[in-house]
Amino acid sequence: MIVKDKRFKVYLEASTIQQRLKVLGQQITQDYQGKNVVMVGILNGAFMFLSDLCRYIDLPIELSFAKYKSYQGTESTGKVAELIGFDDSIRGKDVVIVEDIVDTGNTIKKLTEDIVRKEPASVKIAALLLKPSVYKGSIPIDYLGLEIENRFVVGYGLDYDGFGRNLKDLYVLDE
Repeated sequence: MIVKDKRFKVYLEASTIQQRLKVLGQQITQDYQGKNVVMVGILNGAFMFLSDLCRYIDLPIELSFAKYKSYQGTESTGKVAELIGFDDSIRGKDVVIVEDIVDTGNTIKKLTEDIVRKEPASVKIAALLLKPSVYKGSIPIDYLGLEIENRFVVGYGLDYDGFGRNLKDLYVLDE
């Protein structure tokens, strides 16, 4: 598979991703019975993960979105920029942050700090992917799809310079 100027190969098939999302959806359903839950998707990468995950959650949920950026091309910039913040009231509600991938943890840290200032009842993290070898954070990932190696991935919402988000499978850079 070629995305822009780079070659990628299949890393995780869509069926594997969906099997894991079903388990996460069941966990969230069990954990939030009788609660007022807001799922906050981090754009742009988490849109596909959030959409599919919600289909496996058997609860009334609210959806909200925020947009943060920390990547340029295939590398993390080390800086987290808030592009679109929160406009919905989350005070007193149980918030689940839905992130596509956690590597260094800088984005999750900034996002969690921003949400906590809005006084929610609780905050938990759902991440499709975690790169444990580079995760420097102390914030627990409460609902984790899969751990992966520290390699650049594209597809299933994740991109390379804006391209490849629409791929149903997850691809890794073919080096």
